[in-house]
Amino acid sequence: MMSGLVLLWLAALPCENATSELQQLTELARGEPAAMAAHLEALEQRWELPLRAPGDETSTEQAETAARRIQAACAPPEVTPVAPAPRTTDPARLQEILSRPEFAQARQRQGDVLQRLMRELKAFLEELLMTREAQGFATSTRTVVLGLGFAAVLFAVLRLRHWRRAPVRREADTQAGPAALELDSPGEHLRRARAALGTRPREAIREGLLALLSSLEAKRLARPDRVKTNRELVGELPGRGASTQLTGEVERLVRWYDQAFYSLEPVPPEDAARFVDDVERLHQGLAGAVA
Repeated sequence: MMSGLVLLWLAALPCENATSELQQLTELARGEPAAMAAHLEALEQRWELPLRAPGDETSTEQAETAARRIQAACAPPEVTPVAPAPRTTDPARLQEILSRPEFAQARQRQGDVLQRLMRELKAFLEELLMTREAQGFATSTRTVVLGLGFAAVLFAVLRLRHWRRAPVRREADTQAGPAALELDSPGEHLRRARAALGTRPREAIREGLLALLSSLEAKRLARPDRVKTNRELVGELPGRGASTQLTGEVERLVRWYDQAFYSLEPVPPEDAARFVDDVERLHQGLAGAVA
């Protein structure tokens, strides 16, 4: 369609006079350069083409440009070869070709429709089973994650509850005070101290100290417990009504006990016996004061 339009346009151009036009342009460029402008203007109107270029300065250049454009306009267009239309396939002809002996194996490979359908069905079932297994795995994974999340929340709630109860228990323990030191009677501690003097002097002075504390507790001059030190108990004596003489004697006995009991050196039996005797005298003095 396009090539036909080009041919019609070429037919409308005065190409039959192109040779004479080109010859006249050459003669004018050589002999009458002044007439070139008017002649080119007339040619452009007749050919309906721009035959001049802005860069042409001489009449010879103008003639060459016009000749080149006229030749290009009158040149026949290049014809693009058209591919032949594909031939329609005759079903009967195709069947006849496939029926030849050399295509027997191809017919056997493609002819077993039942086996091909079975293979496709097997592949479909395998894919379906794999999909179900994947869904089951995803479901179990979600269940495990939810279980772990619930366990974490429960653990956090229990820990928070424990933290809230801990200050209450500590406050109750503080109000209750330190656990009191359970003591026997002064006489019982003194009896055990006398029995241990020969073989265990260190145990003897310990029982002597417990007898001293039991005597003070009986007089309500001290409240021994597992937290207070011996010196702290001595410091409370004046506040509980003990005399200066009693406070000094108790302080002397306690100071000697701390030095002897916590020393790495063995306790001499005679020093242990003297300590027990002093504690017993102090106990008797306190008992006489009560009487």
